Amino acid sequence: MNIAIGQYYPENSVIHRLDPRMKLIAITAYIVSLFTVTSVFGYLFTFLFLIFIIIMSKVPLLYVLRSLKAIAFIIIFTSILNIFFTQGENILFSVWFVNVTMEGLLAAARIGTRLILLVAGSALLTLTTSPIKLSDALEYYMRPLKKIGVPAHEIAMMMTIALRFIPTLVEEMQKIMKAQMARGADFETGGLVKKAKSIVPLIVPLFVSAFRRADELALAMESRCYRGDINRTKMKKMAFESRDFAAAVIIIIFIGLGILINNMF
Repeated sequence: MNIAIGQYYPENSVIHRLDPRMKLIAITAYIVSLFTVTSVFGYLFTFLFLIFIIIMSKVPLLYVLRSLKAIAFIIIFTSILNIFFTQGENILFSVWFVNVTMEGLLAAARIGTRLILLVAGSALLTLTTSPIKLSDALEYYMRPLKKIGVPAHEIAMMMTIALRFIPTLVEEMQKIMKAQMARGADFETGGLVKKAKSIVPLIVPLFVSAFRRADELALAMESRCYRGDINRTKMKKMAFESRDFAAAVIIIIFIGLGILINNMF
């Protein structure tokens, strides 16, 4: 499997044992702080903090790096756009009518680094949190919306199932692609248009497989008397513990140091 988002890596680490509600607060604070960083030292500090969390989670680094493969094209494409279309005074060289500036290179580096840190941190959330716990945390924070008729439980369940099915659908697509390649299909050669056309035969069987899995999941939930949030109880209730409050302190320190480093350098 070449994708990490949506997968869960079971491990008995401190990060795994954190309350999922605290993890959602932490990833939200991490993303917000990431979009406020502007200096090189700020990015370096965020990178070191992410490495520290990965080590604490005991998740192999390879699993986190796999999440970047899915967005490699987006990172490269976005960086190229910033290099060629960011205006600046320090012109390095020109390609036809486009000027490549130092400001463009710096903007590309910032955007690329930000995307890498963002996806790696988000992947770490799903790698250390089971889908059921993630669904419970989402439902908890959307609970006030029930007062205005929003089906918080159903929305949280759908979001979690959709996230969980990302690696499943990717794996299914790889199986279909290998089966068609064994029958003579060519997905590698040709230009961009030919490659786009070669993907069309994959769409129909992939949709059929997705609908079949959705139907099987619905039947399985109905057979277990699933009725949404009606009279639903939980075997394990969420509760904040001392490690969660310690995590909150670490988050506050991380945000404070990030702001300090970003303003100093």
